[in-house]
Amino acid sequence: MAGVLNFSSSPLFRPLSRPRVPNTRVSIKASSEFSEKPLPSTSVSTKEDPKLGFNPPSNFKPPEPKPFSIRPDKVFDILGASLALILRLGTGVFVSGYSASFVSESEIPPDEYILEIAGFKVKETSKVGPRPEKPIEIYEFESCPFCRKVREIVAVLDLDVLFYPCPRNGPNFRPKVAQMGGKQQFPYMVDPNTGVAMYESDDIIKYLVGKYGDGNVPFMLSLGLLTTLTEGFAMIGRMGKGSSYTPSKLPPKPLELWAYEASPFCKVVREVIVELELPHILRSCARGSPKRQLLYQKARHFQAPYLEDPNTGVKMFESAEIVEYLKATYALQ
Repeated sequence: MAGVLNFSSSPLFRPLSRPRVPNTRVSIKASSEFSEKPLPSTSVSTKEDPKLGFNPPSNFKPPEPKPFSIRPDKVFDILGASLALILRLGTGVFVSGYSASFVSESEIPPDEYILEIAGFKVKETSKVGPRPEKPIEIYEFESCPFCRKVREIVAVLDLDVLFYPCPRNGPNFRPKVAQMGGKQQFPYMVDPNTGVAMYESDDIIKYLVGKYGDGNVPFMLSLGLLTTLTEGFAMIGRMGKGSSYTPSKLPPKPLELWAYEASPFCKVVREVIVELELPHILRSCARGSPKRQLLYQKARHFQAPYLEDPNTGVKMFESAEIVEYLKATYALQ
């Protein structure tokens, strides 16, 4: 070992009715959150299933993965999405208890994911807490700073989450939040493992680190108003993206997205998923996540984002092409 770097931070789509989450469960003031009154190569593949009524676009072929490359027409999108990395000091890049160590090539099994930097092999690990049996359910939308706070702790804790996007004018899940909790306020979390449901981003963060982490809120998520302000400024580069509903076809099964909050490539994909109001399981895979190895074994390659669509059989890398696929498949023309 040549050296060590350590970083540490202080079935699926169910019907909309949830009778076991009563309206009286939450009664938290909405003034501090966003609130509205109710009014795949061996690594990619595609198959059609006519029984589902959802098929890939005509002549669709998933692209080959191109690590660390940006399609020329998407440079400004990625640069804008990268602004958050600076303003949030990389919060959500690393899983809690992240560590990295240089290893020799002889120490690496042939089927193991490894990070390569300038010819050096780097083994990454982390310390995750108890794992929930079922994915946490979160109702939110991309351009909300309070929602971003919760998405960052999801990355730090390496949690799988079933996201129900709630863009403005979305017909499906915004009304559901008001039905469950009594108001359209975001984010709103339901933990099917414990029956707990709550509003308020700070309360959600404290609950998640207490239940699925070490109990400590990361520094950049513990600064109160300063955290909220930097979360808001972090979105300036993609102002308004991921906030308003685009008419779409609601799929029978949630999509699966391997991604993490701090990645600008993942962000541009999630913006479109939210605008199309597509429920999706997020397989969080920030640096140090054990799920990087799982994806490497599944696709023989690791790169985020990676989309698996059980409604069409499509599996694919490359953010720009994923965005085009989602719009072609689910947006109402």
